[in-house]
Amino acid sequence: MARVAVIGAGVMGLATAWRLRQRGVDVVVHEQFEPGHTRGSSHGRSRIFRLAYADPRWVRLAQEALEGWRELEAETGTELLRLDGLLEVVEAVEKSSARGLDEAGVPWERLEPEEANRRFPLLIEPPRFGVLQAEAGIVFADRALEAFGGDLDVRYGEKARPDDLDADAVVVTAGPWVNELVDPPLEVKVTRETLCYYRVEDGLPVPAVVSFKPDLQTAHDFYALADPLHGLKVGAHHAGVETDPNEAGGPDPELVERITDWTRRHYRLADPDPVGAETCVYTTTPDESFVVERRGRVVVGSPCSGHGFKFAPAIGTRLADLSLAAVG
Repeated sequence: MARVAVIGAGVMGLATAWRLRQRGVDVVVHEQFEPGHTRGSSHGRSRIFRLAYADPRWVRLAQEALEGWRELEAETGTELLRLDGLLEVVEAVEKSSARGLDEAGVPWERLEPEEANRRFPLLIEPPRFGVLQAEAGIVFADRALEAFGGDLDVRYGEKARPDDLDADAVVVTAGPWVNELVDPPLEVKVTRETLCYYRVEDGLPVPAVVSFKPDLQTAHDFYALADPLHGLKVGAHHAGVETDPNEAGGPDPELVERITDWTRRHYRLADPDPVGAETCVYTTTPDESFVVERRGRVVVGSPCSGHGFKFAPAIGTRLADLSLAAVG
């Protein structure tokens, strides 16, 4: 029986191990921190799921991932997705994901401000129109990690290096720690991002919402999504400072103010102030794509560039394929 080791029990590592276990592989996952730690990129209660990308290749990858999430839901009997839609607030359709959706054959709808407000009463009417894609919303992140983990052999509190592991192949899904484990190193930037939580009126749909930077084509500025505990989670995309993942750090007060200002202008809040804030580490390539490659017996699955969680079932499949190719 093939033996594969995975370093890193974030969502990509667990998704890879899940696929390998399905294929009868003897797989062990090594994680340097405790379960549910907040040092990396996979913690928390929710992440955006969306098909909406300007590039149809990303749209198709998200469609593949959607099938994987549904498969995992069926296998575990756990609800992992809540799809209340994604609304892109844009100045022109060219800045939205409409073209990529069209090329991939995915339907979308243009909503004028009044209609957006009617369908989603939590929203304050935006001064621009919105592009709505229905197959979007959130992945329940903590549930997803538990569902992927299942019966896996995950060894928490165990820091590992590829050369030290007795396995036929090693998959490195170590996020911001990737360059401590692979050589040559990846060209990545590690930043500590700030997220805020807000209370909203219960019982109303909370669509995922993204706004775009005014000076960049299809580049996200702020994003918001449902949070199962407080109601609303909001962040500024790629706004954090560079950081060392081995050093502790908290939310950036300046970003908390910026995020809160944006949220007050776009949402009807039960409380105008955030009820909590936390951090998430981004590990980003120059073009914000992912690294999925094989280097001999080592397979590298990193980084996610701040938008990878939704793709975990699809990326896990690819990393599992590469590791089995390494086994030979």
